[in-house]
Parts: sequence; structure tokens; C-alpha cells
Amino acid sequence: MNNIDIAELVPHSGKMSLLHKVLDYDEKSLCAQVVVRQDGLFDQGQEVPAWLGIEYMAQTIAAFTGVEDRLAGRPVRSGFLLGTRRYESDRPYFRVGEVLTIRVIKLMQDQALAVFACTLSGESMQASAKLNVYQPPATTQEQL
Repeated sequence: MNNIDIAELVPHSGKMSLLHKVLDYDEKSLCAQVVVRQDGLFDQGQEVPAWLGIEYMAQTIAAFTGVEDRLAGRPVRSGFLLGTRRYESDRPYFRVGEVLTIRVIKLMQDQALAVFACTLSGESMQASAKLNVYQPPATTQEQL
């Protein structure tokens, strides 16, 4: 699974494409890796703020749904982050160059709405949250 190009799964490009690679996938979860980078978009010197962990988690959810779409023979669809509950990080920043592992687990889905439990871990750090997401159903045009 880690040979899949992130660009084929997540509809972000350029500096907004933050994931490095997919590590593992099953029908309820996906694990991805991020290498924190210094590119001027989010970094503050040798650090990026820990709130960026929410975007790392959201893009990992996008990779999860991208894998689901690919396995179902559908084009990869865009989704929307609706909200975050209880984002907690045990430090206020991630270091540039740090390797982070993000795991998302689908807790529930009701048609186009879903809730994921998310964890992020790195060298001596942890973060967690629950993310609510919306993915519009495939249109007739997308199904053709």
C-alpha cells in the first residue's frame, strides 16, 4: 500500500499536499506518514504549530476515502472537514524534519457524513482528535 502516490488519493497539490506516504490501510482505518517540512507556508523557523496536526489528520482521512474510491473503481472525490472535537497535543509545535505517523479510524458513517478518531505520534509526542467530515455522494457524471 505504501507505493501509492499520495497525489492519486488526496485532491491537494503543491505546498498544500502535506502527506508523505501511506503506510497501511484496511476497511476501517489508514495510517500515513508526514515529514514536517520547512517551506514557508506553515513553518516558523524550525517549527510548525501543532494545530497543523488537524490538517495532517484531515488529509489522512482524504487518503482513506481516496483508497476506498480507487478500490471501488470510482474517481477520487473531494470531501470537507466539518469540525474537530477535542484536539489535544502534548506540545505546541512539531519540529522541521520530524517524522509523524497519523492513524485515522472510521467510527461511524451515515450516508455522506462520517466521524473519525485520529491520532498523531512522533518522537516523544502525541496528539489526538475526532474529526467530522462530509463527502458528497458521487454525481451521475462521476459514476460514468
